[in-house]
Amino acid sequence: MTVLPLIRRVLGDGPFAETGLPSLAVADDRSRRVAVAGDVGALQWSGAGTADSRWTGHRVGVYDRDTLRCEHLVRSRYPVLSFAFHPALPLLAVGTGSYDGGYSFEGELLLLHLDSGAVVSALPHGREVLDVAWRGERELRLVLAPCDDDDNPDAHGQGHTVVVSRDDWRAVGPRAVEPEELEAPPRPAARPDHRARTRRFLADLAAAAGREWSPRRRVWAVESGEDGRVLAALDGVLAESWLPSGERDWAVEDEQGGRQLVPASDGASVWTNAERRLRWRDGQWQRDAPRIARVAVGTGEVLETLDPGRSGALVSGGGRVVLRPTGRARRRPERLTMFDLDAREEGPEAGSFDLFNHAFPVRRAGRAYILVGTRPEEPHKDKWIVAVGADGTARRLFPHSWVPREHHFGGPAAEFGRCLVYAGTVHDGAGLQPGGAYVVRRSLDGAVRWQHRTDHPATALDVDEDTVYVAYNSGALTALDADDGTVRWHTDLEVDGIPTTALSLAVTPHGHLLVGTVDGRILECAVRR
Repeated sequence: MTVLPLIRRVLGDGPFAETGLPSLAVADDRSRRVAVAGDVGALQWSGAGTADSRWTGHRVGVYDRDTLRCEHLVRSRYPVLSFAFHPALPLLAVGTGSYDGGYSFEGELLLLHLDSGAVVSALPHGREVLDVAWRGERELRLVLAPCDDDDNPDAHGQGHTVVVSRDDWRAVGPRAVEPEELEAPPRPAARPDHRARTRRFLADLAAAAGREWSPRRRVWAVESGEDGRVLAALDGVLAESWLPSGERDWAVEDEQGGRQLVPASDGASVWTNAERRLRWRDGQWQRDAPRIARVAVGTGEVLETLDPGRSGALVSGGGRVVLRPTGRARRRPERLTMFDLDAREEGPEAGSFDLFNHAFPVRRAGRAYILVGTRPEEPHKDKWIVAVGADGTARRLFPHSWVPREHHFGGPAAEFGRCLVYAGTVHDGAGLQPGGAYVVRRSLDGAVRWQHRTDHPATALDVDEDTVYVAYNSGALTALDADDGTVRWHTDLEVDGIPTTALSLAVTPHGHLLVGTVDGRILECAVRR
């Protein structure tokens, strides 16, 4: 019987890893604690976007100042703007918020209880909290952004300063602050950028503890070879390699970082795909040339770099690699471009790409699979699973959605026993609904062998001879029986007791499970039977 995975080792670990890119840090001399705010990033790139639903990458971490051990980690709905440790109580006040881009300044006042890890959102309604500061043990000073910028062109430079008083702040419950306590005239208010100072501060803390600090985020892809070498693609790194000893052998840096790793047919190199986003430059939006490169596994040498002229998603199967363009040209069909080591050739028409509907990376595929919409003017509708043959021809297999009137978004997949096992979500105009995420096994004739419904979208999926492993953006990791879809085990992923979230995973040739996390770490897990 399969039991929960045991983490054998952690690659890419380091101080403050849990909080991603830091934006703010405050130390408390009394308790010898440090609060760190950061962002592990969104779960979306130009080739896939489904996993970002119901996700927030904003984090609050509380660390022991001497050992740098993480004591508490909290997800925040909004970016963290300010911290204040209570002068006597084990309590941290956290101000969060942001402008919604069109009207409102939204946010929360969070009270983190440092003895239990419990979190309370204390304001009666959403307000961006620009600054928090304790004035003795009873009074908390808040600077709140205006509710909105309607008819107020100065709103983005203003704040309302109020003082909220309580005899015992440990007893404050959810939404316990009254609206009238937040009334005050607007005054000019600063919005300082603490990122540079925070990085220097954390580097100094790490050095004082005899460690080095360098932030890592989002391991988008992991792979493992027969020799035990571990490959990864992550933010800021096109590809990197770790030896069985746990030492990082080489790394190919990239401004934005790799998003995919696809083994090449020679068995000695991998294709990797770097993200390229639009940037405002010279008075207009511009996108740099994409970077699709083949890298030698043994040395990290970049053997060749391809310039297809536009961004795309790599799709592999049957020893071939297909580049699917990721543009939004709805009024004309796109063509696939076949890449292999010896030739370049055009592939079949694939229809326009849609970020949330057409992501369909299939692991262990005997041929390339893609999702194609059947309506040229509305390619996100009536999607079919299409197989691309060795001769470059495309053949429709079956509709992506097996439920009448349900509109399904694509997600990670694997080929298994003449079947496809894939994850996805059900579109709803009100957002992802309970039970709106799924994993399904279907025969290649479209018959549904089983389905498993959940509340959160999958970030990654892989299979071995009898088990389907699925990671979710909730932080959960689930093993399903490949034959009938029943749950073999389910766990919330943790490192040293602190939660994390898997963004990528792969079953190794030796039967271990590799997990790439949103906070830049790679976990090698033993799945005992």
